[in-house]
Amino acid sequence: MDVAEFFLEQHARSHAAALTGATEPLLEDQLLAGLTDADLRARPRPGLNSIAWLLWHLARSEDVAVNVLVAEQPQVLEEEGWLGRLGLSQRAMGTGMSDREVEEVSARLDLTTLRAYRLAVGARTREVVLALPAKAWDRPVNASLLLHVQAFSDQTEGERRVQSCWQGRTTRFVLASSVTTHSYLHFGEAGCLKALLAGG
Repeated sequence: MDVAEFFLEQHARSHAAALTGATEPLLEDQLLAGLTDADLRARPRPGLNSIAWLLWHLARSEDVAVNVLVAEQPQVLEEEGWLGRLGLSQRAMGTGMSDREVEEVSARLDLTTLRAYRLAVGARTREVVLALPAKAWDRPVNASLLLHVQAFSDQTEGERRVQSCWQGRTTRFVLASSVTTHSYLHFGEAGCLKALLAGG
C-alpha cells in the first residue's frame, strides 16, 4: 500500500460512509446515530464544544489545508454559496474561538448543509490526493500561501498559531496532521460529548 492509498483509507474512515459508498457505518455515521439536532447543537458542560461545531471545524480545517496549501486552489467554501447555505457569515476554521463564538456557530449552523459541505470537502480532498504525483508528498508547502489562508479566514489568534506550524512543512505533514490525525482527535472528543449527552 502506497502513501496515497493509506491516506485515502484513513480519510474515508473519518467521514461518513456516503463519501465512498462504504457498506458499513464509519466514524461520522457512528457518531451521529441516535442524536437529534438539539443534541448536535448542545454543549453538555460550560466551555465544551458542540458536536455540530466539531464537524464544522473539521470540515473547515480540511478545506483550508487541502485546497489552499496542498492544491493551491480556492476552498470548497468559496464555491456554490456554501457559506450562506451553512447559515454563517465567517470563514474561520474555528481554532481559538471564544466561548461565545462557539455558541453562535453551534446555534446557527444549518445541520443538513453541514453534512453536505463535509461530503463536498471530503470528495475534493480525494480528488486532490489522487492527482498528487509521488514527489509532491515531500514538497514543502509554499509559505506565501498562508497569506491566502488569512485572506479567506476571519483569523483568530489560534488560527495564526496553526498557520505558523504549517510554515515550511511538507504536503505529507499537512495531510497527516490537518486531515486524518486531526479528525481522529476530534472524533474522540465528540464521542465524549455524546457520552455526556447520554448522561455518562
